[in-house]
Amino acid sequence: MKKFQIGVVCGKFYPPHRGHKYLIDTATNQAERVVVLVTDTPRLTIPAKTRADWLQEIHPYVDVQIIPDICRDNDSPAWAKHTIKFLGYKPDAVFTSEDYGEPWAKYLGCAHVCVDQVRQTWPISGTKVRANPLAAWEYLEPPVRAHYAKRICVLGAESTGTTTLARSLAEHYNTTWVPEYGRFFSEGKYTAPGVEWHSAEFVHIAEQQARLEDWLARSANRVLICDTDPFATSIWHERYLSEPSPEVVALAAARHYDLYILTGDEIPFVQDGLRDGEHVRHQMHCRFERALCETNRPYIKVIGTRNMRLKEAIKVIDSIIWPEKN
Repeated sequence: MKKFQIGVVCGKFYPPHRGHKYLIDTATNQAERVVVLVTDTPRLTIPAKTRADWLQEIHPYVDVQIIPDICRDNDSPAWAKHTIKFLGYKPDAVFTSEDYGEPWAKYLGCAHVCVDQVRQTWPISGTKVRANPLAAWEYLEPPVRAHYAKRICVLGAESTGTTTLARSLAEHYNTTWVPEYGRFFSEGKYTAPGVEWHSAEFVHIAEQQARLEDWLARSANRVLICDTDPFATSIWHERYLSEPSPEVVALAAARHYDLYILTGDEIPFVQDGLRDGEHVRHQMHCRFERALCETNRPYIKVIGTRNMRLKEAIKVIDSIIWPEKN
């Protein structure tokens, strides 16, 4: 039997970090049921729905709800009244790490459990995370890491070393890399005779690539290396169907990457049984570069040996991860 029946934790969670996790874990250890209230503050750049979804993923057994922010942080009587009206009942205890905890509990008429207010157990705050998320990486949970990870996309025409470079970069940064879903899809497709491509297949590939990327981003170490993306899929749609796909283009436009790395086509072409052939490689390389420019995507082009390409890519990625050192 736990000490309290219903415990409440309330905050902006902007963003959630290990200190918040410790607070909520403490509440779950002492209360039979825990309700986490995420304040919906309009001025914040991360929507309340996103913050609530992160917390629900981190704490699947608590009840995460979004509460309107009355924007009166120091008005404990008003917040107590607002809390009871929103919940429809008075909790048995509130768990906080802030000065407002004691007066808030007093006006609620419930117990207050103060948890690590001096930040000795977890010396972190939302302000510190927002100031430099990558420096605070050890204090972030997987869904929050996915949000803050720098995303690097390696793309290029066939047989230009994109996968080799993506793997090498992931190894260098000790991080996750996202394989090309379209490659797996094509391997299955080309086992059938009379292969034809359809627009819906490219939509499927782009959607699955995005899902795979967003899931693997949770295990990234500050930077996520992607071997292609929905933008590249949109170019391949043009190649095979002679026109763009509005669905794939829209999906690509909704995603953000910190850098694109375009691999040069000066290296020897290797036919693996799935590739179109060398006769279209340079044309595709030029189309990729033109599309990157047309859409104002940040990119570099790497050429030369494997080590030359890797060295150039690392130099630019380092300047993105640690700008203060450059």
